[in-house]
Amino acid sequence: MQRASALRTLLIAVPIALLLAASPVAAQQTYVSQFDLYGGYAFLNSPHIGLFENGFQAQFGYRPKPWYSLGFDYSRSTGDLMLTPDLLPTALSQQIQGAIAQYIAAKLLPPGYALAVPAHSTSQTFAVGPQLAYRHFSRLTLFLRPSLGAIHEEAVPHPGDAFATSIAHELAPSGKKTDWTGFYGFGGGVDILFSKHVGIRTQADLVYDHLFNDVLKDGRWTVRFSIGPCFNFGRNIR
Repeated sequence: MQRASALRTLLIAVPIALLLAASPVAAQQTYVSQFDLYGGYAFLNSPHIGLFENGFQAQFGYRPKPWYSLGFDYSRSTGDLMLTPDLLPTALSQQIQGAIAQYIAAKLLPPGYALAVPAHSTSQTFAVGPQLAYRHFSRLTLFLRPSLGAIHEEAVPHPGDAFATSIAHELAPSGKKTDWTGFYGFGGGVDILFSKHVGIRTQADLVYDHLFNDVLKDGRWTVRFSIGPCFNFGRNIR
């Protein structure tokens, strides 16, 4: 509930801030620096697997032209999820459910037992690519970008009973499970410029990936939201 409330607050507060900031932005930007640097808070939300992670995002960009830039994007976040049989491949899920039924019949598990294995996750994303900018307003820069890159995730299960421990050991014999995969999607946002060199950036990306495809039957859509200060430096390329 606290997480959902914080998300709603951000989604309400950010548009209001943009509307307030838009009042003095009548002219085009006359100063566009060659480089930009960003660092701020970020969250990743993957609702299909119930994973919400908090962390940070960092970016560095080089602008060959005022209307586009090339850059590197990195984020790292951590959070918790709950692994349940419905997330697993059908054959494996049926096998586990059959074992649960046998254990219940043998009175080794309580009636109505439902397998749920909590896990702690750490995700890192890496992306390189272009970004398109719209600089019609003196105090606002709007931008869009493709989101293409790679994601690395490490999940450490924390089973709460003997049966869940045996399942976790089968899925992650070393005590943790890691994976790399590519992702694709799109993103964009806005910079509110307080001066030629300092502003605040609000941005979001929607991407698709299929991490842990050996134990998770479906891929997932993930939203990344980020907000923080941005810094512009270098010569004016306008």
